[in-house]
Amino acid sequence: MNGLKSDIRQVFLAVSVTLITCVGGHPALYQEALAEEITIAAASDLNFAIKDLIAEYEKATGNHVKLSLGSSGNFFAQIQNGAPFDLYFSADIGYPKKLDEAGLIMPGSLYRYAVGRIVLWTNQASHRDVSKGLELLRDPVIKKIAIANPKHAPYGRAAVAAMQHFKVYDDAKERLVLGENISQAAQFIESGACDVGIIALSLALAPTMKAAGTYWEIPPDAHPPLEQGAAILKSSKQQMTAQQFVAFMQGTQGQEIMSRYGFTLPK
Repeated sequence: MNGLKSDIRQVFLAVSVTLITCVGGHPALYQEALAEEITIAAASDLNFAIKDLIAEYEKATGNHVKLSLGSSGNFFAQIQNGAPFDLYFSADIGYPKKLDEAGLIMPGSLYRYAVGRIVLWTNQASHRDVSKGLELLRDPVIKKIAIANPKHAPYGRAAVAAMQHFKVYDDAKERLVLGENISQAAQFIESGACDVGIIALSLALAPTMKAAGTYWEIPPDAHPPLEQGAAILKSSKQQMTAQQFVAFMQGTQGQEIMSRYGFTLPK
């Protein structure tokens, strides 16, 4: 009898994944899916976007999501050491590719979900003119510049590459303040602890950040593309539910949320 219930649950979830994909995330058609819980490890540039996604997904399906936000590199190391996540959203598709090569993700689940952008951001109270672009970082009046730690945060590596592209890195490097991840770097500037910083466009477009500061978009050709990748972990006990969340994200409602936060979406 238990085996039959398990089979029925798998069929329900498989059908719900198909419905989400076909109808672009229309909630009325898959409210009947049996409630499950998944755990997601997500790069912190997704902070606001994925919280909106999760809220709409939970409302539509009745399922629950436990979210951990942090740097892609740190999550990569944790997953290698057996961290019990179901889904991994990385700001650098290279990390899930390496997990795929190591046989740690569900076959065929790796996909590019977005391309990120970076901006120069400052708190409005600082009265810095970010329209000057990265040339602003040469100004000696600016004492602290926040970026994510490039050792394990893709957005930190993109920030360094952009500064090198505009030939301001040597002037700025002694004033850099490294956040553990891009969200922490944003907090440093928003709080006034740093004068300016290079953060994800997705964070700059969040309502609280948009109200608190101003930003200048760094040209995408100034740094390697921030191709972001997701994968379902092979160790996951909830692979079907994880597939359901991915399908929701790829549907009309999920794509609208990602676009709202400035992500370029794959075709």
